[in-house]
Amino acid sequence: MKITMYGAEICPDCVKAKKNLTALNHIDLEYKNIIGDTATLKEFLAYRDHDAIFQEIKESGRIGIPFFILDNGEKTFDIGEYIDLPDETEDTEIPAFSCSIDKKGQC
Repeated sequence: MKITMYGAEICPDCVKAKKNLTALNHIDLEYKNIIGDTATLKEFLAYRDHDAIFQEIKESGRIGIPFFILDNGEKTFDIGEYIDLPDETEDTEIPAFSCSIDKKGQC
């Protein structure tokens, strides 16, 4: 299964999701770092600005990452609804509030 993931290395949920997906042999992950270059950020913002899935995200002041697009075109913020992820108890070193505008810990 191919999955495109938009995220950022400063987002703890993104770091964890990328690590989990990379560990799965049956997943072809295309990771797109939205803070890596302007073109990728603009690509992500095009989804965020125009896709209905982001409405609640924008209204609550969140960014909307990690954001996943499945190979069938379906979009989600919760990849665990579509594939079995490995159980992981290890936390990332990045505090959850680091990618939250409102400092409430949700990206």
